[in-house]
Amino acid sequence: MRILGIILIVLGIIGLVWGGITYTRHRDTVSVGPISATVQQRETFPISPVAGGVALVAGIALLFAGGRRRD
Repeated sequence: MRILGIILIVLGIIGLVWGGITYTRHRDTVSVGPISATVQQRETFPISPVAGGVALVAGIALLFAGGRRRD
């Protein structure tokens, strides 16, 4: 539960601060024998601010719920 809470908090912060996750993808466009050409494309996986806020609150709730011990 704690690990899931931490992951949700990190994703929530990324969604609120940056608005998404940007990554670079390499694609082979032409391959003729030993010669090949590749293209680098930057793509973004958007995270809306509302979803980021919900993920942040849910992550904090999971951390607090996982921190309590039942006696």
